Amino acid sequence: MSDTSNSPPLDPIARLEALDAAALQGGGARRIKKQHDAGKLTARERIDLLFDPGTFVETDRLVQHRCTNFGMDDKKIPGDGVVTGYGKVDGRQVFVFAQDFTVFGGSLSAAFASKITKVMDLALKTGAPVIGLNDSGGARIQEGVESLAGYADIFLRNVLASGVVPQISAIMGPCAGGAVYSPAMTDFNLMVDGSSYMFITGPEVIKTVTHEEVTKEELGGATAHETKSGVSHFTCADDAECIATVRELLSFLPSNNHEPPPYKEPMDPSSREDEALDEMVPRDPMKGYDIKSVIESVVDDGDFFEVQERYAKNMVIGFARFDGHPVGIVANQPLELAGCLDIDASVKAARFVQFCDCFNLPIVTFVDVPGFLPGVGQEHGGIIKHGAKLLYAFCEATVPKVTVITRKAYGGAYDVMSSKHIRGDISFAFPTAEIAVMGPDGAVNIVYRKEIAEADDPVATKAEFVEQYRERFANPFKAAELGFIDEVIHPRTTRPRVCAALEMLRDKRDTNPPKKHGNPPL
Repeated sequence: MSDTSNSPPLDPIARLEALDAAALQGGGARRIKKQHDAGKLTARERIDLLFDPGTFVETDRLVQHRCTNFGMDDKKIPGDGVVTGYGKVDGRQVFVFAQDFTVFGGSLSAAFASKITKVMDLALKTGAPVIGLNDSGGARIQEGVESLAGYADIFLRNVLASGVVPQISAIMGPCAGGAVYSPAMTDFNLMVDGSSYMFITGPEVIKTVTHEEVTKEELGGATAHETKSGVSHFTCADDAECIATVRELLSFLPSNNHEPPPYKEPMDPSSREDEALDEMVPRDPMKGYDIKSVIESVVDDGDFFEVQERYAKNMVIGFARFDGHPVGIVANQPLELAGCLDIDASVKAARFVQFCDCFNLPIVTFVDVPGFLPGVGQEHGGIIKHGAKLLYAFCEATVPKVTVITRKAYGGAYDVMSSKHIRGDISFAFPTAEIAVMGPDGAVNIVYRKEIAEADDPVATKAEFVEQYRERFANPFKAAELGFIDEVIHPRTTRPRVCAALEMLRDKRDTNPPKKHGNPPL
């Protein structure tokens, strides 16, 4: 080592510029090129796409790790593998942490974790969303338990911020082991097709323990988590699309639980009617139709931002606007499993309803549900408790709730799907609605079993009983007589009716009994 004791001290400005340059370079040109060759942007490039130009303010750029083991004291890069800070998205403040895979593979150290927890604490204090751009090899092994402690510090903030500020995770590379628990506790997860994956234990460990052979993509890629596990809410083609989707998602959300969702000046008149709706729902109850067509015909400009499009397709959820105000949409999909509620659909919708209630988003529910999906697999899989999650979520929600029954509303599923009986505020029904304990065919088989069996012409007798049952029960008019439906409407008037109901409910106030928290059927 050369003697530098007589060397003049580095000018403070020059020293700052040198440190800034080292931080901006991250892991260096070679590793940045490798990131680009893999089809991925760097952490700073992702941040540039996320924020309005010129608004990002970085925090803790000069933080370095404090590890001295395994020669790490000679391997220090300012920023230590994560870029943190705040800026504006569509003019609103947002906090971010972006893991930098070019620096130590994006692995988490104690210093790295403290940078993340600092911006999370600031987000909670100032009431602003937190975006996590995840691209990390996991815990930094050289730091041992300090790295694990850092993860736990982040997990705690995820829980404390839950329901207070929106939390969004973009998985833009590897996310494995304990690292996956933080995204799992955030409100929305986005993944990039072909370059991101999530799993607790990787393919090599699985092969050793269970002798199963599986690739990273098959085990925890974007397709697996969007279609099978339901962990992912959106799959994007590349990093740029992922960031654009985050920005669009934020456009529907308030900054925190005390604010209303952001209003957007509507171009679509709230009085608009759509004659096509009068024929959109088939009169034949056995024919399917796409509930998304109904949704798109009534929301502002036909703009429906669907969430978890490829998971539990018998349930449709997403965001839209009515007269410029964002809402959450929940709808049964007759094209999939006839719109039945099953385990996956119930859990999918329940979590979405809870999110909307946390962040003051009114819920508009479109109902066409013949009941819960029957089967041994469903019963043994816990459809009772999982179906109850959706019931619990709707019961607990105090935001404005408007329900439109387009066709079937049978049995317990009628109750569950935001009915008047569980604090639904306004309930509409199309003339095609069938509201009953069960469908006419099944009902007469029970009620008139003896009469049908003893009839000279059982088929004709049953058909007569079916028609009588349909006339007396399987229509919306009996429910309207009882006040369970506020109005039977012409389908073409759905948009103006829903817009008027939401406007009336805008200042709604409802509360739940004081308690520490409920005990939902987890």
